Amino acid sequence: MLVVLAAAVSACGTLPERRDEVTAEVTRFEQALGAGRHDRLCAALAPATREELEQSAKSRCEQAIGQAIEERELPAAGAVREVDVYGDQARVVLEQDTVFLARFPAGWKVTAAGCAPRPQRPYECEIKGG
Repeated sequence: MLVVLAAAVSACGTLPERRDEVTAEVTRFEQALGAGRHDRLCAALAPATREELEQSAKSRCEQAIGQAIEERELPAAGAVREVDVYGDQARVVLEQDTVFLARFPAGWKVTAAGCAPRPQRPYECEIKGG
C-alpha cells in the first residue's frame, strides 16, 4: 500500500515541476495565439472550455476562437509575471491577461483565458468553461 501511495504522490511532481509545466503550457498557448494557430489554441483548451466556446459561438472551436481574437476578446498577453499552482489547478498572471489551467491525464489544459480581475468579485473571462 505504501509503495502505491508513494508512486501516486511522485507522479504529481514537485511544486517547481508543476509550475514549470504550467508556464510551458501557457507559453505554448501564447505562441499559438501570436501565430494565429487556432488548431493549437483549441487543443490547449480543457474539454468543458472548448465545449462552452463552441456552444456560445455556435461554431467549431477553430472558427470561434478566431472570432474571439478578431474581436480582441483574447489579447496577446505578454510575459509571465506570476504562477500559482494549487494541486491540479493553476493561475498564471501575465502582463495583459490571466489564464487558469487544470491538470488532466493528457497534461495541463486552459480552463479560462482573457481574464481580468474585478474588485471583490470573481475574474471576468472571455473564454471559460461551463
